[in-house]
Amino acid sequence: MKAEVLKKRLDKNRPMTAITIRIPEDVIEDLNRIAPLLGFSGYQPLVRAYIGQGLRDDLERL
Repeated sequence: MKAEVLKKRLDKNRPMTAITIRIPEDVIEDLNRIAPLLGFSGYQPLVRAYIGQGLRDDLERL
């Protein structure tokens, strides 16, 4: 990934868009349990990290 694109991705003040996604309750429970162990404040930041990681992998691969 180019340095300028990566720099934008690391900006904590990027605009956010609210979305709705249906996830099974047991998955949310697991995410809530795992999030603090990985240093996240809740399941939503953890989900964003998982999505970002997968997206970066796919962008690099493609």
